[in-house]
Amino acid sequence: MSIKLLREYIVITIGIILVALSVEYFFVPNNLAAGGVTGAAIVLNAIIPKLSIGATTFVLNGLLFIVAFMFIDGNFGVKTIYASLGLSLIIWFIEKFLKPVAITNDLIIATIFGTLISAVGMAIIFNENASTGGTDILAKILNKFFHLDIGKSLLVVDFVITFASALVFGIDIGMYAMLSVILLGITVDRFIEGFNVSKSIFIISKKNDEISQYIMSELDRGCTFLSGLGAYTKEQSNVLYAVLSRPQFIKLKKYIKDVDHEAFIAVGEVHEVLGEGFKDIKQD
Repeated sequence: MSIKLLREYIVITIGIILVALSVEYFFVPNNLAAGGVTGAAIVLNAIIPKLSIGATTFVLNGLLFIVAFMFIDGNFGVKTIYASLGLSLIIWFIEKFLKPVAITNDLIIATIFGTLISAVGMAIIFNENASTGGTDILAKILNKFFHLDIGKSLLVVDFVITFASALVFGIDIGMYAMLSVILLGITVDRFIEGFNVSKSIFIISKKNDEISQYIMSELDRGCTFLSGLGAYTKEQSNVLYAVLSRPQFIKLKKYIKDVDHEAFIAVGEVHEVLGEGFKDIKQD
């Protein structure tokens, strides 16, 4: 196993630990069945208390993968299988050996903080091109046989689970569970964008040659010269364009201050960059 692949699995493990912590310390003690296979396991645990949530999640995920391979030619990567089954095992481990108790019994606090922690974990997992499987598989089944969009299918599956939660735990808790589902959908996207933010930079400077060399040699990034024409001066000039990470931009800004304090720099945020030096376009 390469160092890069090992790092990816370590990162995925951190993500599933965060999701498991949110489930065991915020959702389960407050009966918040906020969608997904873990939500279904929480409902089943309330109906049949002898059923372990971790074991139930493991069995449900396993059954869903079998169904996927039988009916929808399940094309799930090793990372997704690892994340899905790994989450079940970590939940089981926490239940078995750590005996978790609620960090808070306030439903609003549990909903908000549990969802935020879960969203960070899910974003970390998604950012490594994996998922926790579960309801994603049910959504694909609905998509194939009922021609529902994947997004709508996920919403239907989560709605059914939260509706079951409302029947078992009461309408108030069911509504908090639905709120968690909505918040999760919003915040996961925001966290993923935050992980992938880069800086898009345009530079106009008399020292562009030196600056370009610094970018390529010191920051190990590519850059491009664009032909520009000053609207007021009518002078031809080269505009330097580069995409850098935030730490790299900080170094570049300091360098430009040292070599040309009259330079003009325009900086924008880019939420996804595909290509050499960034995310492999073939994996997206």
